[in-house]
This record gives sequence, structure tokens and C-alpha cells, in this order.
Amino acid sequence: MEEKVPYGYSVEDMARIARMEFKEIIYDKKWYDHTALIMINRPHRLNAYTVNTLRELCRAMEDAMWDDDVQVIVITGAGDKGFCTGGDVIEYAEVYTRKPSDFYKWFDPYFRFFDLIRKCGKPVIARLNGVVAGGGNEIHLACDLSVAAEHARFIQPGPRVGMTSIGGSTQWLPITVGIRRAAWMCFISDFIDAKTALEWGLVNQVVPYDQLDDAVKKVCRTLLSLSPSSLRNAKIHLNLWKEWIWAITTEHCREWFSVHAGSVEPAVGMWHYFKEKRGPDYLDVGVRKFIAEKGDTHIPYGPLMKTCPKCGAKYMPERFKYCGMCGAPLE
Repeated sequence: MEEKVPYGYSVEDMARIARMEFKEIIYDKKWYDHTALIMINRPHRLNAYTVNTLRELCRAMEDAMWDDDVQVIVITGAGDKGFCTGGDVIEYAEVYTRKPSDFYKWFDPYFRFFDLIRKCGKPVIARLNGVVAGGGNEIHLACDLSVAAEHARFIQPGPRVGMTSIGGSTQWLPITVGIRRAAWMCFISDFIDAKTALEWGLVNQVVPYDQLDDAVKKVCRTLLSLSPSSLRNAKIHLNLWKEWIWAITTEHCREWFSVHAGSVEPAVGMWHYFKEKRGPDYLDVGVRKFIAEKGDTHIPYGPLMKTCPKCGAKYMPERFKYCGMCGAPLE
């Protein structure tokens, strides 16, 4: 009998994880004195994460939390182009637009990773080495401190692809930069540079890229010179504000993605924008006109209520005149 393993894994993957080997991250427990580095290693995708990446990040964070020799944790991305650009939209398009309900399961490792950042009891520093986008900015916001390279840029691109920034940004940007600046990022969906991020209070420090590691290590050294129990208790209290809003909104976020991912707007956004490289502009592609004419982007051809009398296929949209499976006329 074939051994059952979690979605996205092979038997070999499970054995490798048990040996603390990773495919999509780099985990360096000796990056600096008593400091572990956790690096998303997908530079070809600007360090966008897949569900497997999230599982590996959880495994590394759990190990760093339990290892008493690790007393500071640094999170970053590989290369100099991107810290992290959030969830891999190719995976979203190919997997979750086809079976949106699986998004509910996807959020399990996502939430666990964010919980581990906030509740590991150790300072977590975001080393921002490039573009910080979408869920990447949400990882950044979950961290306690951040140091950015001068070329880093920040964006919440959800509205460009039919998604939205409710997995950390709408919760934590308002308490980090204020409601108006948070709304600008989440509504306008355009880049801000590192200088603006520093002025807004989104990052703690901005340095030239060739000084980034030294700057992060200097912060680590300062933290290591201070009382660990004092820092842990301060982290708990500072995160109280994050915990309150997180607790009452995240299940709504999970459900929204599970219901919405298969509708017209993310299909237009993710398939057109990333898969077909042709947009989208929700005005130009007709979505806005469709809504104005009383269309519903969740059921564009009406409720799924018809059954084919010939082949028995169920759940055909009300406005379909022919079966989408066999072509037979529908009553």
C-alpha cells in the first residue's frame, strides 16, 4: 500500500524534512552568534512561497524556538531582488482557482508560521533585501523589527489580481503606519520606496545593500546584550495589539479566500496578469461593466441549478442553453 503523505509532499520529502533538509528554504542556525537565519530560497519567483515553502518555514521556526542556542531569528529572502512577494500566484491560479475550498487548508501552515513568529518567545528581525509584496509584507509586519536595503520597495498588490490584503496587512498596517497610509497601500496597490517606508514607520532602519548584513548583525548584537526574559515579555505585550485584531479577523480571511478564489475577479487577475501576461485592467477587461449591468462575478451565468437530461451532469448555470459536458440542449 502506498504511504499517505500531506498534499505537496512525497515520501522522500517527509524523510528529508525529518533530517532537517529543505527544498525551498535555507535554514542556517550559525548565521551569527546565537542567531538563526531562515531564508526563502525561491529567487526565480522573487521568493514567493508555495504551500510547501510555508510548511518548511514552520518546521524551521519550530526548531529555532526549541533550540536554546538560537536566541534571535532573522527572516529574509534569497538574492537581492526580493524579500518575499507573498503566495506564488502561479500556484494560486493552477490549484486554488480550480478548487477554491482547498484554500481553507492552505491557511493552516500560513497561520501557523505567523503564530510562530509572534509566539516563539524570541526577537524576530526581517532582513528586507528587495521587493516586499503582499504576503511578504505581512510576514514583515509579523516580525518584531526590520532593516531594509535602500532599494527595497513595498506593495500590497491584491487588488491587481482579484485578491485582497486581509492576511495580516489590513490587520497590522493601521497599527504600524496609521489608517490613512494603510488604506493607501491596500486600496491604491502601488509601490512605496524604502525612504517612504522609514518615514511612515513601516521599517526601523534603511541601509545600502552592501551594509545590510552588518546592520542586521548589529541589531542582533544589541538584542543579545539585553535581558532575554525582558525582551520576551516586551514581545508578548507589544504583540497584544496584533493578537486582538488577528483573533477576530483571520477565520473570516480564510473563508473569504476559500469562497472567492474561484470567481471571475481572481481568475481574470491571476490568469491574465501572471499566466498570460496581458493585464488585467478591471475596467478594460469588462468586469466593471459586467457588474454595472447587474452581473455577479461569483455566478456570472446565474445560479448552478440545471441538470443535463442526457448525460446527467449537474450544477449547470441557469443561463446555459447547452450542457458544458456533452453539448446536449438544456431545458
